[in-house]
Amino acid sequence: MSDQKIGYLKAGEDGQPRCWWGVGDAEYCRYHDEEWGRPVDNDERLFEKICLEGFQSGLSWLTILRKRENFRKAFSDFDFHAIARFDEAKELPRLLGDAGIVRHRGKIEATLNNAKRAVEMEKEFGSLSGYFWSWEPQTRESHTGKGDWSHPVPGMTNSSLALSKDLKKRGWKFFGPTTAYAFMQAMGIVNDHLKGCAFYEATEALRKEFVRPAMKHRGKL
Repeated sequence: MSDQKIGYLKAGEDGQPRCWWGVGDAEYCRYHDEEWGRPVDNDERLFEKICLEGFQSGLSWLTILRKRENFRKAFSDFDFHAIARFDEAKELPRLLGDAGIVRHRGKIEATLNNAKRAVEMEKEFGSLSGYFWSWEPQTRESHTGKGDWSHPVPGMTNSSLALSKDLKKRGWKFFGPTTAYAFMQAMGIVNDHLKGCAFYEATEALRKEFVRPAMKHRGKL
């Protein structure tokens, strides 16, 4: 049964078929068309997505997307070197008082913690991009986890489960296997635009042209 028949593809206002979630809200549509699934090797943008995925927990991605510029202002454009130098005693009250972001103490503390872990990772592997792209699966993976899964897009995979476990071991917070897979989808480490989506082939072409960043060494992966 095709994705079209089971309703996972929907036409936008321009008539082009899109993944079901990228239709309706204009900001969601732009994100789907111009960002989601396109390969990213910029360390700050990779770190930003990890943090924002953590803030999304329990909320919709649209809520986070609408606050993204506020998050960037609050967290030094997600320059993890700058965040790692934050004086937590001073910055935590500022962030908890910032109505433009999600004022969740645990998620804010996780971002401050993860910035320090990112600096450590950069020292070990040369870059965040080298580390994260080393988790790119060689073949398409199916959903892993308990219960039946009829949805055409996985919620988590063996690779995202392994990635989240490795990051937890390294001291990262708010990055479980489902969050890890959402990160992999968004950053183009996998292409989960549905076949038939107007942006599937373009995204696939970008991934084929993309030069994967190399790690300095593999550590204990």
